[in-house]
Amino acid sequence: MNNDLLKHTGLDGIVDYIAALDTLCELAQHNLYLFEKNYDGMGFNTEARYSILRNFLLASPAHRLFVLTHDTQYLSTLCPRMMLLLRQFGTSMFIFQTPKNLQYISEPFSVADDAHYVRRFHFDDPRGILAQHDPENARALKSRFMEIWTSSHPAISSTKLGL
Repeated sequence: MNNDLLKHTGLDGIVDYIAALDTLCELAQHNLYLFEKNYDGMGFNTEARYSILRNFLLASPAHRLFVLTHDTQYLSTLCPRMMLLLRQFGTSMFIFQTPKNLQYISEPFSVADDAHYVRRFHFDDPRGILAQHDPENARALKSRFMEIWTSSHPAISSTKLGL
């Protein structure tokens, strides 16, 4: 590992956190793993974030976007840009919901590939860290994400049911 590239940036508020998520999404080259309580107020319905995620998914059919949440209400009803992405990239983007027995997990985190991550200390605390070129910790968080993902279930599909 080249420690010259390792960079940790402290996040002191929600504005820093949202900017860090944008940076993380831009850094993703293959896979992006996102875990939040409900995504409300995290910039996922902004035109800029939509554009970043859309470009990421368009860049290669092998790219994958994994979205994990405790509560899908915001994404499914108040976040049309994420739903548009899901409809357009239903084979590359997945939204899963954690089961009740895992909803005690209160530390949101996101991982780009096996190298970069953003994490906060608690859903209610916007302080956290953006880590770039930190593969050891990124892989550990990705592993945790996959453990939660495996126990979770698909929550929102790319097709509309009903009328």
